[in-house]
Amino acid sequence: MPNPNTLTVSRIELKRILSSYGVAERSMSEVFASMERLHRHVNIIQFINLLEKAGLGRDRIVNVFRHMGMDDVLIGDALNMADESKINAETGRLYKATVELG
Repeated sequence: MPNPNTLTVSRIELKRILSSYGVAERSMSEVFASMERLHRHVNIIQFINLLEKAGLGRDRIVNVFRHMGMDDVLIGDALNMADESKINAETGRLYKATVELG
């Protein structure tokens, strides 16, 4: 029984989807190479980051996820998590503080 929290897409199908949104061959190769390094399994935040690095804007990322069968609520949650992840990463680089109660 497939995991309901996992989306599976074939390499050929993902390549077709990315190509239809104008992702260059070189960028697609980088996406696939990154996924191979991660044993072909990435979390949604990593995947959003890969798609953004490939040059896709948020509107096109939404459409990629729709093509993969995700509903709009889950897509919105995923994009929010990606934004929060970036904010937390940037904040961590800017501030490093320790609060100690005595």
